[in-house]
Amino acid sequence: MRIAVAGTGYVGMSMAVLLAQHHEVTAVDILPWKVELINQKKSPIQDDEIERFLAEKPLDLVATTNGDAAYANANLVIISTPTDYDPQKNFFNISSVDSVIQQVMRVNKHAAIVIKSTVPVGYTEEAVRRFNCNRLLFSPEFLRESKALYDNLYPSRIIVGIPKRNQHLRKKAKLFAVLLQECAIKEDVPTLIMPSTEAEAVKLFSNTYLALRVSFFNELDTYAEVRGLSTRNIIEGVGLDPRIGNHYNNPSFGYGGYCLPKDTKQLLANYEDVPNNIIRAIVDANRTRKDFIADRILTLAGFPQKSDPIIGLYRLTMKTNSDNFRHSSIQGVMKRIKGKGVEVIVYEPALEEETFYNSRVIKDFEKFKQMCDIVVANRMSAELNDIEYKVYTRDIFNRD
Repeated sequence: MRIAVAGTGYVGMSMAVLLAQHHEVTAVDILPWKVELINQKKSPIQDDEIERFLAEKPLDLVATTNGDAAYANANLVIISTPTDYDPQKNFFNISSVDSVIQQVMRVNKHAAIVIKSTVPVGYTEEAVRRFNCNRLLFSPEFLRESKALYDNLYPSRIIVGIPKRNQHLRKKAKLFAVLLQECAIKEDVPTLIMPSTEAEAVKLFSNTYLALRVSFFNELDTYAEVRGLSTRNIIEGVGLDPRIGNHYNNPSFGYGGYCLPKDTKQLLANYEDVPNNIIRAIVDANRTRKDFIADRILTLAGFPQKSDPIIGLYRLTMKTNSDNFRHSSIQGVMKRIKGKGVEVIVYEPALEEETFYNSRVIKDFEKFKQMCDIVVANRMSAELNDIEYKVYTRDIFNRD
């Protein structure tokens, strides 16, 4: 089968590599440097499994910036373009998805179109009406940053959504599910075919529950720190309950990344005119956590008694082996500290710029350590052990 994948972020790149094991795949991106890397069998994103597959596997995969040619030649088009949350509109920016749908309809009259981008609940049904497009499906992704291909090889579940008016697409929906099953390593993957609006809701509710869990353990940690208790002891005791378990329980500076912040806000927006307490509290809890963390750092730095402390941010990324520092929770903490007039410097090897949000980026790690009164680290690292006495982290279990 000839497949075109629009977008080469975590979702698109992992999907392209997964399917290129058995199918002819063309990845489409508007950024030439990404296309060039893929055609050199190099990954444009940080994902060890993708890099290994590109280097070692005989994949039928090419990349191009020419969307018209790729879509015109495809039997199936997968849309995985970014849909960032627009705080002004209180809604996902779905313009890139709209654009690809229109482009495919213009050059290809037959290919099925599967939306993998995260969209507001009800978007697919609305797009069917708006574009008079009767070949749209929606399939949510459940991937982790830097482990996207692994999560496609060993998926927790496969879900494909069909617009209610397009039940003739049921065979195509089942075919797409089979494509994912055949390319996965895990066998007997739970698979659901459902209405597209419900599939969209599954994605947002799943990520919002994960954000809820992160927020719960963060607030547990806040309580323990204020009361002078051991966060580790409490979490270990709580986690021994098999109904709770020991996953997603390591405190942090707040939930971040590409998905959780925007998906929780979008779900809350979908709750307009629907009674709720928990969903709004999840969004509010993330702000409260950042407020607490920033205040705690300032106190430890001696502010305001010491008027000119220097706060160092060690790494802007959320997780180990992640290249995503544009959506990390530590940025919210950084902005709160800078709002008090306190200088913040940054050590981030993945950053080429000399400044980050008007803060100096220090390239020399030894110099960075010497300059700081307090070093702030969302996740601890062995290279900070020699200055552990001035490191502030809530990384209790030394893992993501």
